[in-house]
Amino acid sequence: MARPRVEGMAKVTGAVRYAADEPMSELAHGWVVTSTVTRGRIRDIDTSAALAMPGVLGVLDHSNAPRLNLDAGSFFGPDGGMHLLQNDEIPHSGRPIALVVAETAEQARSAAMALRVTYDEEPYDVDFSLEHPAARPATAFFGEDATVGDVEREVAASTVAVDERYVTPEAHGAAMEPHSATAWWEGERLQVVDSNQGPFLVAMTVATLFHLEPKQVRVRSLHVGGGFGSKSGGCGPQLVLAVMAATMFNRAVRVTLTRSQVFQTVSMRPATDQRVRIGADADGRLRAIDHTAAFEVSKLADYLENCTELSNTLYAARAIRTRRTAVPVDILPPYSVRGPGATPGSFALESAMDEVAERLRMDPLELRLRNEPRVGPVSGLPFSRRNLVTCLREGARRFGWATRDREPRTRSEGHLLVGTGMAATSFSAGALPSTASITAEADGGFTVAIGASDIGTGARTALTAVAAEALRIDPERIRLLIADSDLGPAWSAGGSRGTTSWSWAITGAAAKLRSQLAGATLPLTVSFDTTESLGALPPMERHSYSAVFCEVTVDPATGEVRVRRLLGMFAVGRVINPLLARSQLVGGMIMGLSMALHEEGVRDPATGRHVNGDFAGYHIAAHADIPDIEADFVPDYEPGDPSGIKGVGEIGTVGTAAAIANAVWHATGRRHRTLPIRPDRVLEEPPPR
Repeated sequence: MARPRVEGMAKVTGAVRYAADEPMSELAHGWVVTSTVTRGRIRDIDTSAALAMPGVLGVLDHSNAPRLNLDAGSFFGPDGGMHLLQNDEIPHSGRPIALVVAETAEQARSAAMALRVTYDEEPYDVDFSLEHPAARPATAFFGEDATVGDVEREVAASTVAVDERYVTPEAHGAAMEPHSATAWWEGERLQVVDSNQGPFLVAMTVATLFHLEPKQVRVRSLHVGGGFGSKSGGCGPQLVLAVMAATMFNRAVRVTLTRSQVFQTVSMRPATDQRVRIGADADGRLRAIDHTAAFEVSKLADYLENCTELSNTLYAARAIRTRRTAVPVDILPPYSVRGPGATPGSFALESAMDEVAERLRMDPLELRLRNEPRVGPVSGLPFSRRNLVTCLREGARRFGWATRDREPRTRSEGHLLVGTGMAATSFSAGALPSTASITAEADGGFTVAIGASDIGTGARTALTAVAAEALRIDPERIRLLIADSDLGPAWSAGGSRGTTSWSWAITGAAAKLRSQLAGATLPLTVSFDTTESLGALPPMERHSYSAVFCEVTVDPATGEVRVRRLLGMFAVGRVINPLLARSQLVGGMIMGLSMALHEEGVRDPATGRHVNGDFAGYHIAAHADIPDIEADFVPDYEPGDPSGIKGVGEIGTVGTAAAIANAVWHATGRRHRTLPIRPDRVLEEPPPR
């Protein structure tokens, strides 16, 4: 049922408080100082002028900062990106090297500018490519690379073979709310208000990092102004530094990053360089898929950008080979951003599929329909529910795909070239262990408590609806408590698994409570942990699916690409709240448009530093770029989940960039294999006179 956000009125009237808004008595402020060199060592930090300035409480640097547990890390293992102020090394540009703490933010900023830092610079390497000499096999965190059949033999026997490279740049989360954290001690207990995507996991990381017992740390993140992955993956620099300062000065300390500091110090999606080979018979049946994906990693931490996920699951082929390659360079540790792995991987795979269709002179839609697998092409496992064909057929019908010109560069409107394109995609679905508790109150209400996080997706509203349905009561009787690590273990808002994981826990707690309510003395509280239920699930291929259709106009004289229409059809399980789910999918498609045409983290090869680390230089889609976007659902249900739901958010982003790139080819007859599709890359030379 479509319901507006429960916190909507508070947000539009400004009543909601984000992490930097929480009132605090005797609050001190920290200002981050970042490295101005890309690699080297700190020779000296002269703090004398800063310490003499009004209101300054002190300066933290590697000489006096608390010692951290260097085994602490993120989801992928130990992460040196969190080990701030532990030595004099500069491993990448923009590395936090000091924190100035003062009574006001203005005093801290002024004093930070007075620090005098000298360095011993060292050679650096930020030159990423598939052929980099340091390239190595990536971690097998999401399973081993695939080898099914004989790729070389099948490619050689193919009527048509595509062998191309596809490149995507670094991309940043670019959330509207900058990262902010406030930390203080209450006796032996550390209290934190932070902007993050999972308070329980962050609290556990803080405890490990600072040699504390888990029960000593409480983290809250009541309202988050967007995350897109940049507020997940352990502790952000603002939190590490705030805890250090609160410990040293025995004061509540707030650290809020500037927009430039967010770009310098917060994880981004790594650049990728992917080679895709696809061989097909004359009738369009795929014989081979060979996908090699290289991506940046930092020398401080390992990470897996799982670009080959879709090549292992989306299409049937006699032979499939996937290889993931990590290239360590001198950068900030990357992490998950906006459909990690699948988003750049989809651009490569779906562009290559379009090229196969082009060379076969076949409808790209028909090519995809002809290669629908019955079981997982690599795993051999059954699909829990696979509704990609329904998405493709219904999307094509609504879009009017059947009227599309077969040849590229055949449709124009005045000086504009017009083209259409499409892409199919999937995103892995599932749940991760979480706990929830529900209390039946004496006044007839129910308090539902779970350590979920609402990063702007409407989790409060969705979980209230789930709880009301599970308890068979009106939503008005639900009091929902979230975003507090004291509420117990719960998965974060990431990987499109938040609502799925939390709903499962709430549904289980509700069933348990209802079985005990008859004749019980109130209040009565029960809890439910999904770990055992998840472990009992049979192994299957579990995915959400989508088909995205696009129409663009291209001005060959200026290189300007405009998206005129976007349509997405989605199979995302049972939809709890169509209003919010559709909003998320539209937002995801806008992010895919932004990836296709605008977003590009650029480094200066002469300095190794970002040259566009702000919203003036890092272009994102604006209102004028966005057409009317239609996102709708095909009937779907996830049989392994008690609520029948799958993740919604990231599937909207995953296939959109490929659909736009394919539409640009159809308009111009020129293929763009490097994102973004900037005007200078599209611009055509004027015809000879």
